[in-house]
Amino acid sequence: MKVLILGGSFNPVHVGHLIMADEARAQFDYDLVVLVPSLRPPHKAMESDPGPERRLVMLRLAVEGDRRMAVDDCELARGGVSYTIDTIRDIGARCCPGERPGLLIGDDLMPDFASWREPEAIAREADIVCAHRLSAERLPFPYPHRYADNSLVPISSSLVRERIASGGAFRYLLPAQVRDYVVEHGLYGLR
Repeated sequence: MKVLILGGSFNPVHVGHLIMADEARAQFDYDLVVLVPSLRPPHKAMESDPGPERRLVMLRLAVEGDRRMAVDDCELARGGVSYTIDTIRDIGARCCPGERPGLLIGDDLMPDFASWREPEAIAREADIVCAHRLSAERLPFPYPHRYADNSLVPISSSLVRERIASGGAFRYLLPAQVRDYVVEHGLYGLR
């Protein structure tokens, strides 16, 4: 089985995440995208975090019923800081033994990739797929990779959180089940 991993804080998961994942899956013929919520990302602070359990629930709601998408809570179960190399090794061993999993990263993460834990090992142990998040141009990246021809969807979790907290329009930025969960639980300073 060809597996593509997409990790992140998913705080909250939004349609931009799902569009990017599905387009990369289809373009590179992956059977499954595994979405992995981080417990503690090493390179950014978690703002307005409703907690890892709620982010996990929202992620599961977002892909419920889609056999091409799955959620794996290995980073939450592992505890501590969430490192991509550990996740690649874990999911690779469980989901696609003997095969290299794919790793989907947005071009917003490419400039800092060299500062990740064991970037060379990541490049050896996973097939890196870069996706457009910031620019329609192909940005330089010194590691072996393929670039997805995905749609540029200018949505970020921080934009969604800001819209929710300010009473702005956020209804169609989230999958319907996630939006309903945010409203039901009054997350992100919902007014």
